[in-house]
Amino acid sequence: QVQLVESGGGLVQAGGSLRLSCAASGSIFRISAMGWVRQAPGKERELVATITSGGITNIADSMKGRFTISRDNAKSTVYLQMNSLKPDDTAVYYCNAYQNLRLYWGNGTLVTVSS
Repeated sequence: QVQLVESGGGLVQAGGSLRLSCAASGSIFRISAMGWVRQAPGKERELVATITSGGITNIADSMKGRFTISRDNAKSTVYLQMNSLKPDDTAVYYCNAYQNLRLYWGNGTLVTVSS
């Protein structure tokens, strides 16, 4: 079992920045990839970014140039740096981890961007 805890969400003005963190614990050996997904009110979940254990990253097209994903393997933590935030970025951001054909999820952290 893998447990994921997100932090760093909050209220920010448009144009501002936030850094989300996702700390993994439990049986974290062989987590092959971690990532972020968001869900805005009334909308489906949307992929934000992923990072493999080898450091290969993928950012959704609409967020490229504004969002960056990174990981600290020593701390078993993944980060999502979000810059130039827009009101459309308002959502609950969920962390996930892929291990042994299973996908684990955190409880999410709310990001609200005011105009």
